[in-house]
Amino acid sequence: MTTLLIAAAIGQIIIAFINLRLDRLLNWQADIEKLPLLLREVFTVHKWFITIILLIFGVITIRFAPVFTAGDNPVADWLAAGIGIFWAIRTGIQWCYYDWSHWRGQPGLILIHWILTIAYGGCATVYLIAAFT
Repeated sequence: MTTLLIAAAIGQIIIAFINLRLDRLLNWQADIEKLPLLLREVFTVHKWFITIILLIFGVITIRFAPVFTAGDNPVADWLAAGIGIFWAIRTGIQWCYYDWSHWRGQPGLILIHWILTIAYGGCATVYLIAAFT
């Protein structure tokens, strides 16, 4: 379980750095520039804070993975549960919020959608198991 937590932590750190470039990776720059200034600023602030949260999750997990799996530290159990719930909600959003028209008929985007679903769901599963066993 410690190895799975470290793998999840590394994945979160990778996602954090990808998140910083998401607008470029998805070619959103022109669309973002068309937004009113306040919405552009909100987008940027949210991008940075999601990145910071994922980095914190990853670094804390790498440092304390054995504590998460020991099952004898209530703070570690609660933190693992919180991170697990975060990723469980994100997994649900992947399927329940986004409109299918974004990737319908586009095999590459469908593949990315499934990879993200598995990654987010995997993080949720690993953290929740660590929290409750």
